[in-house]
Amino acid sequence: MRDQAIGQPAAESLALAEPTQFVRYRWVIGLTLASLGMWMANQTPLQVLLALQLQDITPRHKIVALGVVTGVGAISSALATPVVGALSDRTGHGGRSRRFSGRRHRWTLAMAVLAAVCLALLAEQGTVLGVALLWFGFSAFQNGEYASLSAAIPDHVPVRQRATVAGWVGMPIALGLVLGTILVVDVLGQHLVSGYITLAVLMVVLALPFVLFSPDHPLALEDREPFSWRRVGSSYWLSPRAYPDFGWAWLTRFLASLAIAMGTLYLLYFLRDAVHYARLFPGQTAADGLLILILIYTGAVVVTSIIGGIISDRLGRRKILVTVSGLLMAAAALLLTFWETWPAALIAAVLYGMGYGCYIAVDQALITQVLPKARDRAKDLGIINIAIVCPGAIGAAIAAPLVSLAGYPALFGATAVVAGGASIGVWRIKSVR
Repeated sequence: MRDQAIGQPAAESLALAEPTQFVRYRWVIGLTLASLGMWMANQTPLQVLLALQLQDITPRHKIVALGVVTGVGAISSALATPVVGALSDRTGHGGRSRRFSGRRHRWTLAMAVLAAVCLALLAEQGTVLGVALLWFGFSAFQNGEYASLSAAIPDHVPVRQRATVAGWVGMPIALGLVLGTILVVDVLGQHLVSGYITLAVLMVVLALPFVLFSPDHPLALEDREPFSWRRVGSSYWLSPRAYPDFGWAWLTRFLASLAIAMGTLYLLYFLRDAVHYARLFPGQTAADGLLILILIYTGAVVVTSIIGGIISDRLGRRKILVTVSGLLMAAAALLLTFWETWPAALIAAVLYGMGYGCYIAVDQALITQVLPKARDRAKDLGIINIAIVCPGAIGAAIAAPLVSLAGYPALFGATAVVAGGASIGVWRIKSVR
């Protein structure tokens, strides 16, 4: 990877230009570290800290409380990302500071710091209302950081390198949960205050190398559009008729995210009630089995996100790899539909991880190629984020009645159908190979 060549257009014109020069490895590492800190801070509380905290606050109503807290976080995430994206799209020169003269870095750092403050305050909360309010704030700021970081790829990375970079940057979505869980559970011994504070510090510290040592193109005054809340409100909707490729990209990302949400939500109960993991392995619990599956899944995500991105960039093709990724996830779900066994669960974890890892690299690159306007990159990627966040809540609403009325085969069968739909829908995108 190379630095941008001497003799390029002025920096202000680069803000809206299509990148042509490869970014350096250290640029990719900086963006990956920032993403890792962000996803560790997001995923670890969702899976560990919030559950422990709410169990202490309201033992009898912990399940409902956790659902409420995660629900308000999902709403906050969906609302915040396009707004912060629109703000960063319209941010002009930062005055005397050359380091913060561009559109994105000041938002990345500000959102990381504000999210970290929310985490630190969250550690001392003793009421469900307090936890919900601070998680709402954290989700808004964390997704604000996500808006500015995700825009860095179309801002700086040429099309022929995007899937490779997206693979590295997408990998922390899965890796952050594992590293964060090990840190909080094994190193810090599930101590709530230490866990929250450590994640808060890491979120800011890991963002600093990218913010301080990578370029951030400023926006020329003549290219700057005025910000208005009415415009932001209307921009939540982009007509699929006017931008069909963007519409299909949004729908297929929504379906793929829904398949992941449906397929993983009740794995713990599946291992306990259908596989009977504790009976197969005396002295262990279903939670032990779930940890094994998570580790296998994460390993597959890490490997295939990088390899899949490299292959896609070298072939110059996106849709075929997105299709294969979706079919791998569908195959994993079908496996669990017909075989409720531990070996089937192990194979499914590999297939899910391979499919999702390749998907997050290649589909993210595909999405950056169908964004309607260069001046609205962060805002439009924020709209894509809605397709990532909302399926978590919708998946729960679909999965619960399926399991209750028809059992796990119905859930995993429906998951396979949804994943297959994502694989087929991507071929309606015409402007990308």
